[in-house]
Amino acid sequence: MADNAVAEGRGRGGRGRRGDRGRGRGRGRKDEGKDEWVPVTKLGRLVKDGRIKSIEEIYLFSLPVKEFQIIDHFLPGLKDEVMNIMPVQKQTTAGQRTRFKACVAVGDSNGHVGLGVKCSKEVATAIRGAIILAKLNVVPVRRGYWGTVLGEPHTVPAKVTGKCGSVTARLVPAPRGTGIVAAPKPKRLLQLAGILDCYTTSRGSTKTLGNFVKAVFQAICSTYGFLTPDLWTETHFSKTPYQEHSDFLAKSVKRNY
Repeated sequence: MADNAVAEGRGRGGRGRRGDRGRGRGRGRKDEGKDEWVPVTKLGRLVKDGRIKSIEEIYLFSLPVKEFQIIDHFLPGLKDEVMNIMPVQKQTTAGQRTRFKACVAVGDSNGHVGLGVKCSKEVATAIRGAIILAKLNVVPVRRGYWGTVLGEPHTVPAKVTGKCGSVTARLVPAPRGTGIVAAPKPKRLLQLAGILDCYTTSRGSTKTLGNFVKAVFQAICSTYGFLTPDLWTETHFSKTPYQEHSDFLAKSVKRNY
């Protein structure tokens, strides 16, 4: 009897009947399809279905982007850079509560840049949240020339100014080959935006890096905030993507909750 029990694996040192089940059964099946994007907004459905071809269509009609996967779809080569991480405290009855605020910039060095700020209990969580917010804030960057219009645009089209808190940042066009004359953090932000040559000036408490970077980002955003003679052509109005694809959006969507 004992020999039979040992032979069946139920004796001392055996695995019992669990040994017949096989090791690793079902491993990896829970995460299948976990990374698949299921859009929850009208814009997300149009992007995933391929009815919106480029991110410029979104900017043309000023459509709000609520899902960062839309930016990943159109700009897969985005790079992120941590601009600043600082602890912030709140006084409570139990003492001080410390959290971390992260400021992250994203860009493709080809005319698209974004900035996000997130606060969390852990540094890694704050950085992840800031990256998502930066993708949602991606804006187009208008570039121009200094002097002769030859080659690719390399600098800002005109003098632009941004302000945040007490910090005022100004971007001035520079000749080709000058490089970016700026502090380290704003220089990295301008590089992510795709600007090759630029002079900068700043005023205020620039040691507050959060406000300093925000002021430069606001200046970059204002490059498309004015019209120059080359943009005076007649505007041909067209339907928004929501109107053009209204039949597709009217279909019910089956969601798995």
